[in-house]
Amino acid sequence: MIRTPLRPLARILEARRNGENPDAIERENLRIRHEQMRDRARMRAEGRLLVMGMLFFCAFAVVGLRMGMLAASEPQEPRAQAAGASIVAQRADIVDRRGRILATNMETHSLYAHPQQMIEPERAAAALAAIFPDLDEEKLLKDFTGKRKFLWVRKKLSPEQKQLVHDIGEPGLLFGPREMRLYPNGSLAAHVLGGSSFGREGVHSAEVIGTAGIERFFDEELRNPAREGAPLELSLDLTVQAATERVLLGGMKLMNAKGAAAVLMDVHTGEVISIASLPDFDPNDRPRAPTQGSPSDSPLFNRAVQGVYELGSTFKIFAAAQAMELGLVHANTVIDTSPPFSVGGHRIGEFNGKNYKDQTVEGIIVHSSNRGTGKLALAIGPTRQQAFLKSLGFFEPTPFEIVEAKGGAPLLPSKWTDLSTVTISYGHGISTSPLHLAAGYAAIANGGRVVKPTLLKQRGPQLGDRVLSEANAAAARLMLRKVVTEGTASFGEVPGYHVGGKTGTADKPKERGGGYYSDKVIATFATIFPAHDPKYTLIVTLDEPVETSGSKPRRTAGWTAVPVAAEMIGRIAPLLGLRPEVEPGQVAGIVLTGN
Repeated sequence: MIRTPLRPLARILEARRNGENPDAIERENLRIRHEQMRDRARMRAEGRLLVMGMLFFCAFAVVGLRMGMLAASEPQEPRAQAAGASIVAQRADIVDRRGRILATNMETHSLYAHPQQMIEPERAAAALAAIFPDLDEEKLLKDFTGKRKFLWVRKKLSPEQKQLVHDIGEPGLLFGPREMRLYPNGSLAAHVLGGSSFGREGVHSAEVIGTAGIERFFDEELRNPAREGAPLELSLDLTVQAATERVLLGGMKLMNAKGAAAVLMDVHTGEVISIASLPDFDPNDRPRAPTQGSPSDSPLFNRAVQGVYELGSTFKIFAAAQAMELGLVHANTVIDTSPPFSVGGHRIGEFNGKNYKDQTVEGIIVHSSNRGTGKLALAIGPTRQQAFLKSLGFFEPTPFEIVEAKGGAPLLPSKWTDLSTVTISYGHGISTSPLHLAAGYAAIANGGRVVKPTLLKQRGPQLGDRVLSEANAAAARLMLRKVVTEGTASFGEVPGYHVGGKTGTADKPKERGGGYYSDKVIATFATIFPAHDPKYTLIVTLDEPVETSGSKPRRTAGWTAVPVAAEMIGRIAPLLGLRPEVEPGQVAGIVLTGN
């Protein structure tokens, strides 16, 4: 900045020449300088006042806006903030193959207490015990009057319960918002969904984690924010699942069975359209796992996947199909099935001591001959039998997308002898799950290709290695069809749907001491439909069934599992879009003539 001198020399000299007073010049310059300083100070002060005014205006505007927002919002209890990393509460929905909700999230509230802020802990404890009968009033009062600073009271509240607690008017009882997992269909597909619980918890949110079923198997993926809300799409059809469970429950009660299982699978994609295990549970209120007794007695036990049983004569079709594939026999090859027939010092008999004499391979399957199947198995040999069954997946747990599947490992003989070869050919000496059996029958139904059962929706056929030729698979399907039309599954026919299948009745082994029960069986009917162009395989298994409509109790699959499966197919086939092929009947008074 350039300062102007108060006594500029040029003006002073000029003033002296003119006889003027030089001091007047100094006073005038000093006055001008003071006026300039005053103006600058005024401008600076006015700028500061303007800035302060704007700051005060913004502050009052923010406060007023916040007050307006609070006035327009619903009142909420004060919430303590959780320390540490934030909790990711959002979890992706699970839907069926048509996009219908199987599992979703719902906003709810938790109830917690700050005992030191309570005014009337005695009254609060009594009121809470009245609202929640499962709470102990004495324990609540002890907690409320003790030294604890924080106490969970309930992890989930319904809107009605929240209002009742709010009406208590106790400032030490506080609500925390959170998400909970909701299964809107109740017990439907319970064993598939499994259930969920809370992981890390804070008063403002909680982490929902899977505890069983597909919720546990895909837990990390369902909680992955990268999904951006995309649901997990399953292969299940909610409508078919409901019909399956309804018929299975009715059949279990009608046949006085202890439990039941059913698996419906697409033979080309491996998609499981419905899978049921009874008794079941509600995943919204999942029961605790049993600490004593047999695990199979718990409703949490998945008989379709975890349950490994000797599935009896349903295995005979595998021996026949493999023998044909190896070129040892064809469908019309005659086998001597008359007694005696012993292997390793053990006599091989037929059901009820029957003697089928000479039977074709087809007849062996239709009449379910143990001797005939055993002779086919001996011709195949232990090594080739093991390789074939292993290729169908009978040696390992199924690669199914629920955590319980790994617990369904088949039970195999420690030493595969000739006797093992024979008994396994008709379903004894090897224990597998109904899901294993469904995958095995799918290979026959689809023309000889292995498929793996899956719970995820597929976009097309998922065919694996070939284990049978098209011709031999077709011959095996024809045998299964004749089992229904001419053999042991006569109650399995469903008009218009051409059902094929094989019955299996196996004595139930004792839990302790070895041996088998004389009056308890596992009855199974393994089906494919339509038999001439199979699209689905259905396995129905009943645990300890007994049909009592006759003079004597009947336990075989033909009397128990078969009619249940037939009723199920009649219900679900239209839901699957299968049209019945109804043959025209004879019309009275009209004679059809050809041209």
